[in-house]
Amino acid sequence: MEEVSTIGLDLAKHVFQAHGARLSGAVVFRKKLRREQVLTFFAGQPRCLVAMEACASSHHWARAIGELGHEVRLIPLSSDVRNWTLCDV
Repeated sequence: MEEVSTIGLDLAKHVFQAHGARLSGAVVFRKKLRREQVLTFFAGQPRCLVAMEACASSHHWARAIGELGHEVRLIPLSSDVRNWTLCDV
């Protein structure tokens, strides 16, 4: 069984959304996380690519998640953001 290769993280004030996918693109999980659960969740995940939209708090989360061994990429906000896929990152 393939492990998670990419996790997309949607940042918010209180409840974050994590979306995990295999290399093939198949969905592994969709999970709601409260702010205090985020680092514990990522500590328990295999090392993988984590993508999130660049915003005010994304640099903080990118550093914290990166320290856990994950590769983090910030996706710039764009008018074409609906055309992005995690493979484009």
